[in-house]
Amino acid sequence: MTPDYIIVGAGSAGCALAYRLVMAGKRVDLIEYGGSDVGPFIQMPAALSYPMNMRRYDWGFSSEPEPFLGGRRLVTPRGKVIGGSSSINGMVFVRGHAKDFDFWAESGADGWGYADVLPYFKRMESSHNAVSDYRGTEGPLHVTRGSRKNPLFNAFIRAGREAGYPVTDDYNGASQEGFGAMEATIWEGRRWSAANAYLRPAQETGRLRLRRGLAQRVVFEDRRAVGVEVRNSRGVNVFRATREVILSASSINTPKLLMLSGIGPAGHLAEHGIGVLADRQGVGSNLQDHLEIYMQYSATQPVTLYKHWNLWGKGSIGAQWMATGTGLGASNQFESCGFIRSRAGVEYPDIQYHFLPLAVRYDGKAAAEGHGFQVHVGPMRSKSRGSVRLNSADPKDAPEIRFNYMSHPDDWAEFRACVRLTREIFEQPAMAEYKGSEIQPGDGVRGDEQIDAFIREHAESAFHPCGTARIGRADDPLAVVDPELRVIGVEGLRVADSSVFPRITNGNLNAPSIMVGEKAADHILGEGMLAPLNLGPEVAANWQESQRSR
Repeated sequence: MTPDYIIVGAGSAGCALAYRLVMAGKRVDLIEYGGSDVGPFIQMPAALSYPMNMRRYDWGFSSEPEPFLGGRRLVTPRGKVIGGSSSINGMVFVRGHAKDFDFWAESGADGWGYADVLPYFKRMESSHNAVSDYRGTEGPLHVTRGSRKNPLFNAFIRAGREAGYPVTDDYNGASQEGFGAMEATIWEGRRWSAANAYLRPAQETGRLRLRRGLAQRVVFEDRRAVGVEVRNSRGVNVFRATREVILSASSINTPKLLMLSGIGPAGHLAEHGIGVLADRQGVGSNLQDHLEIYMQYSATQPVTLYKHWNLWGKGSIGAQWMATGTGLGASNQFESCGFIRSRAGVEYPDIQYHFLPLAVRYDGKAAAEGHGFQVHVGPMRSKSRGSVRLNSADPKDAPEIRFNYMSHPDDWAEFRACVRLTREIFEQPAMAEYKGSEIQPGDGVRGDEQIDAFIREHAESAFHPCGTARIGRADDPLAVVDPELRVIGVEGLRVADSSVFPRITNGNLNAPSIMVGEKAADHILGEGMLAPLNLGPEVAANWQESQRSR
């Protein structure tokens, strides 16, 4: 039977959207190119470095040579699997700061202010540790905190307090600023991806059909989207919908699909022989990401995860998890964190910390020799902007991704602040009994030029691309979707994923991406939105005069 809706992409937003539509009685076809998410590499939280580096689960994208990072190409993992990037990410759960969404509304995303999106954050989650008016307790997405049994987790939080920063009981609640426990989409020892939270319950209704294949373009009749052209093992076919088509294919693949369908910058489409259906200059523009460095220290006590960093240790952790669903395998090991401001005059945090009790690369391919620990740190609101463009008109070709990392001069000042403020935190008494020498950047890296050189050589993506089909008013020439997420210039087509973010949010992107899917469902159903919740954020009273609030 022809479905009411076709959704392209069984990722974070797509799964949430599909769930809400079928629960409302609608029939949905969900198109996904990737394969099964079954297996320990995805479902075991501690194995997170594996799936994002396996071509079986990852699209394998990388940036073009980045001119401000010495011409390096940076990997850009995106989930090519059921659950999308929620099946290969670090499972960290950060909504973003309330001020992020108020900025969206002020920049043309009417109805996307914090009061508007908070009810959807609440609806989507079951928070098992933080309880307040800001948090949800009955949603499909389980949000938990780690046990913090390793003494380094709490030592890091204490060090933040000793350095003069607040401790926050819930960075996803009233106050993001400060140090505290990190939250994760982990439930009963398993990765609680969008597939586990939303897709499987949706499939049980019998109204969701999961269809495998590569979406090649949206099919239009008289400027109205009526279906999607899909290539699979049976050849090329058109899957049709009676109502609408929704693209939830990621901030990389959604603009690619729009351009292949004739929606994008007219000149660029003409270069590739693609007929222009809607000249939208903003398609593929406004690309943003978070960049970070790993500041690593040797440990003077054998309390880190290094003792497990061998074949026997990893095997033992895996065996315990397989047998009981418990132990070190049941944690992503990101159990404490921090959000701080880089300088006086910054109203809300613009630096984020992920603490890890091991000195290792994020892809898991190299660990420091011996016990060590690290913090991932980087600025949250870079002014640099990049783009996604077509390499060719062949849907099988990867797009051209240019982030233009560090292209704005403010990025350098903010990153230097990250290095210096982090060193100050690790000099606090709470870390004294554990901290040895600085592995990287290294004690000799002190001046601006030395720090800049380190950043140029070692900064890595935090894997948070977004913004390539942003929300805006219909008369905004750079907007791609209106506040109802309808693609401007055509009918029957919407976008619901991190592409629509006008500006990147403060933290990891999985939570706001799922929120977009949740909210998109109510826009599509047209039966009214959840009532706004006017719970403002707590902001440091002295932010104009002081870099820290204590």
